[in-house]
Amino acid sequence: MSAAKKQKTEPESEKKQPPPSLPVEYTVPEVWKQKEIGGRFGAMNRPTAGARSEEALPKGEHAIQLYSLGTPNGHKVTILLEELGVEYDAWITNIMELKQFTSGFVGVNPNSKIPCMLDYKPDGDAAAPDDSEPSNPLRVFESGSILFYLAEKHGKFMPKGVRARTECMNWLMWQMGCAPYIGGGFGHFYKYAPVRIEYAIDRFSMETKRQLDVLDQALAGKEYLCGEYSIADIAIFPWIRCIDTGYNAAKFLDLSSYKNVAAWMERINERKAVKRGMRVNGFTETAITNRHSKDDFKPEEYDIQ
Repeated sequence: MSAAKKQKTEPESEKKQPPPSLPVEYTVPEVWKQKEIGGRFGAMNRPTAGARSEEALPKGEHAIQLYSLGTPNGHKVTILLEELGVEYDAWITNIMELKQFTSGFVGVNPNSKIPCMLDYKPDGDAAAPDDSEPSNPLRVFESGSILFYLAEKHGKFMPKGVRARTECMNWLMWQMGCAPYIGGGFGHFYKYAPVRIEYAIDRFSMETKRQLDVLDQALAGKEYLCGEYSIADIAIFPWIRCIDTGYNAAKFLDLSSYKNVAAWMERINERKAVKRGMRVNGFTETAITNRHSKDDFKPEEYDIQ
């Protein structure tokens, strides 16, 4: 026998088989290249950033100018603004018309996602030295950053003590990390993808239900996540609501079985500021497409909580 060791060969049945593809003829290329992917949002996406058209943003009379849409991330900010009771202008940004890629919008949010905001009086109500508006307003983008900024500026809906404040930020960051799994993950593959993919739906359904269980356990014996109503509750509420009202998946995910979440949702949903905020930049018949004044609502909608 030769001194050289004979090379062992695996039986054909034990060789590692590649995972199945969908569609079956798909093979992963060495280098990814853009192509048409179909679906409701497929034509919107590109692998590059930046403006696609020249268009200035509109501006109203108030210091706060919000550019948004009635999605969960947009609802977070309009709910908080209504809870704060400050005046603001909220301009609808129609993402299906690619308004998030105008030069004006990209100048406020280089990531071209709603919502984004300009504050023309970031230092409070004091006017500029010459009584004119600042030529360089403060931009704020990413919904979590906007919530934090507004809560800090107005000293509301953010707990004061270090422990409660940190817990509030824990849950705000939890929501920011979870949203892609609920929206771009579960919501996309369950409702919007041009093809039903069992693996993708199962993968993100499992993760969404795990997140619901995290929230349900955290709310045991509590009215709100941090004891008092805060930006943590405001951030999370629209995304849980969207599972039902946006994706029509309450039955599919057995949403009602999360009893603590259900009770918490009901408490928040009854707040008048929440009801108002959910209408701003929305899609329904009762929506306020562009909000410019408290007068856009009926007086009875401003009863004290």
